[in-house]
Amino acid sequence: MQPVASRPDPVAIAVAPNGGRRTKADHPALPITPDELAHVAAASLDSGAAMIHVHVRDRDGHHLLDAEAYRTVTAAIRASVDERLVVQITSEALGIYRPEQQMRVVLEARPEAVSLALRELLPDQTYEAGFAAFLETLRREKITPQVILYTPEEATYLAMLAGRGLIPFDNLPVLYVLGRYTVGQTSRPADLLPFLAPGTPAASHWMVCAFGNQETACVTAAALLGGNARVGFENNLFLPDGTPASGNQDLVAATKRSVEACGLTLANADTLRGQWDAA
Repeated sequence: MQPVASRPDPVAIAVAPNGGRRTKADHPALPITPDELAHVAAASLDSGAAMIHVHVRDRDGHHLLDAEAYRTVTAAIRASVDERLVVQITSEALGIYRPEQQMRVVLEARPEAVSLALRELLPDQTYEAGFAAFLETLRREKITPQVILYTPEEATYLAMLAGRGLIPFDNLPVLYVLGRYTVGQTSRPADLLPFLAPGTPAASHWMVCAFGNQETACVTAAALLGGNARVGFENNLFLPDGTPASGNQDLVAATKRSVEACGLTLANADTLRGQWDAA
């Protein structure tokens, strides 16, 4: 994939405000409750976001996959911003849930969009048929999946599944993760290059997330190369200059400034939905 002088479509910014690991001990503004997530949704929308990527927690603040909890938080966000943000839930296991549990929660919650980690839902080849059937149900129910890829090899595997007729979407949206959830992880723009190298299957609609205070640089590099950006407290608490962000909206705003300084425009939620429909 080669950079273009003027990309034809606007850049979508997604905010990932909490994740499943961090707590308010990491940052007091990290949102946990539905009301807190609704507040972050509104602030992030005002700062330039087109999508919010949502995790929910149990009463003790631990990672949770639960359809009713997802319906509750989605209703709170919709009451705050209506349809002006795409609401994407996570199916992330965090070592707690099995693939069949992850898929069942998604189908019960019936979200607008969901992120799916390929390595979690396909731990080995015996899960391929079940994954294909799950994707077909998502297609019928008009739930947009975004497949999380941690390595170029996973991109190749996804393309192989498509070639075997196991992916009922012409071009699945994907998220490239630059790094891992480890203490002190700092991603760099060059970490994106293996995903875009010759021989690695290209996605029609792709997004990048990164760790540490080079998050803005990483997602801006992605934007210049035709991708989209996911930022927020799930992966990073710091502004580009290394100072702590006061809230998720600061990271969205920093990305907006950087992307627009490069002469690129931002997508809103309806633009992002249109991009997914066209992918």
